Amino acid sequence: MNEFSTKKGNWWALLPMAVFLVIYIGASVLFKDFYAMSVVVAFLVAILVACLQNTSLKFDDKLSVMAQGLADKNIVIMILIFLCAGVFSGILGSDGATAVAELFLSFIPAKFSALILFVVACFVSTSLGTSCGTILVIAPIAVALANTTGVDLPLCVASVIGGAMFGDNLSFISDTTIAATSTQGCKMKDKFKENFFIALPSAIATIIILIIFALQSGVSNSYVPQSVNLWLLLPYVLVMIGGAIGINVFIVLIGGIVSAIIVKLSLGAKLLDVVVSMGAGANGMFEVILVTVLVTILSALMKEYGGFDALLEGIKKVFKGNVAGQLGIALLVSAMNVATANNTVAIVMSAPIAKNISIEYGITNTKTASLLDIFASVVQGLLPYGAQMITAVSLTGVTVGEIFPFIFYPYLLALSSIAFMTIPSLFKKKKENQ
Repeated sequence: MNEFSTKKGNWWALLPMAVFLVIYIGASVLFKDFYAMSVVVAFLVAILVACLQNTSLKFDDKLSVMAQGLADKNIVIMILIFLCAGVFSGILGSDGATAVAELFLSFIPAKFSALILFVVACFVSTSLGTSCGTILVIAPIAVALANTTGVDLPLCVASVIGGAMFGDNLSFISDTTIAATSTQGCKMKDKFKENFFIALPSAIATIIILIIFALQSGVSNSYVPQSVNLWLLLPYVLVMIGGAIGINVFIVLIGGIVSAIIVKLSLGAKLLDVVVSMGAGANGMFEVILVTVLVTILSALMKEYGGFDALLEGIKKVFKGNVAGQLGIALLVSAMNVATANNTVAIVMSAPIAKNISIEYGITNTKTASLLDIFASVVQGLLPYGAQMITAVSLTGVTVGEIFPFIFYPYLLALSSIAFMTIPSLFKKKKENQ
């Protein structure tokens, strides 16, 4: 939008975002419910404030700015992938995830229950692409395991949350992955590789900690899993393999949808039920899509008024160099996540500014997408008022205080990511000094 560009930093241009945060957080505090205020309504108010700003620009020109903000193929791609991922998850529902859990639990001694719950949650969340969906499926199994075996329930529940966040930022059909890669213009397989080598040490460290807990326990009871239908795992495996080898995401998802339909029908599901579940899955993505559109519109106006330029200038004064730029992106998306309690919304809100930072500091788009997804996942997994924690508490009856000391994975993921930021830079400096 060069014809309207101010090309000058203007902190007042960020007022709509401040208004959004005040309304959203204020309503949450007032009603003691972080989900009382619709994020859509809060963004609409923020857009209204943005439209009232900058009187030198006619309203028709502001509409042009908003329209050109949406006229981005990455936004279109993101919306279409959201819908396809929703349809895929809707068809399989919780049946496939339950089958995965029961399969893993068929071979493991009872005292390793927390470890197995973590591994199962990692697999299920990577397959489903949703942390909340994973917790909904696995948390009741955690309760059954704890009651039957005597393994500490808070430890089991925390392991489920940790595993759920593992797949939340690695899955090819996760809304956070879709948002991060689409907004930064990188391929999912490249972002997956970037993320995987950061997440793997964290997962291994978590597994080691859980093994130590298991070896120190005196649990000896056993858990008898339900029967497992391995055919339900096929669509997940196809999606994971297709994404990992770099097949176009639309082809992967369409193949997953077709295989899911075939599997469900072959197992006796009615065609009408499958069709209804497809619609329900797509409907579940509507709010995410609408928020994406609204954030894009708001970002276009704030950028046009000079808000992003002002923010970038401020970041440049505090953070200097490639590593500092990465840290700035991490802090930006973390702050947005604390404010909104929604990692997808936090990524979409942070993405335009993060892209500017990446260009300024020479950070690759793949690295930027990885940072956005990782730190949004870290914060989301630890938020007491986040949907993941609330879901786990409501399903299991444990308190946040009981769970919190055992959520090892998000902490370790943050440490691993910071190490991957700083260590290469230290080696580079050492080499230059030699």
